[in-house]
Amino acid sequence: MTETGYVNYFEILELTEDCKPGEVRKEYKRRMKDLVIEIHRTKLTEDKRDKFLLDMAQLNAAFYILRDNDKRERYVADRKNVIGLEEEWRQTAETNPDKADALRRSFDSALRHFLSTYMEELMLEAGRDPECVEASNWDPYHERHASRILRQYRQRLYHEIHERLPYYDVTKPEINWEERTHTIARMLAETVQS
Repeated sequence: MTETGYVNYFEILELTEDCKPGEVRKEYKRRMKDLVIEIHRTKLTEDKRDKFLLDMAQLNAAFYILRDNDKRERYVADRKNVIGLEEEWRQTAETNPDKADALRRSFDSALRHFLSTYMEELMLEAGRDPECVEASNWDPYHERHASRILRQYRQRLYHEIHERLPYYDVTKPEINWEERTHTIARMLAETVQS
């Protein structure tokens, strides 16, 4: 089973799923402090700024989600659900193609929900949390720029996940170059005559 594309906030903070909120807070603050120091030591280009904003948003979201038991439980359940649906679809696509389309739709719906909730909405919401604002100095400027970056990030994850799925196989087109050459020559001749 692959988990690529389903961001694991426990891994971002290098914590286990049974970590305590105090551990989440401590690791978040340490990592955010290191990131802020790195940002101040780096000459910012547009690409580096975007990367740092994404890193900061991920740390904020990890802290915001994992410190709250209800959010954490929902996140873990939603993540396991979407990973499970992908695996079920893969297996069904091989054994029962008729049933696979219904699973594909269920998976796609769960995937869109997971990515929009945890890779965009809650990341932006975390940036408004007072503790996150204090640790990261997140402000409206960050949010304005992060909105675009997070939308692109969500879309990139969506495409990465879809590229490995059963229906994504694309056959190479067969091109008859001789026929194309004659067609283009005929079109050019007609253009010159007119």
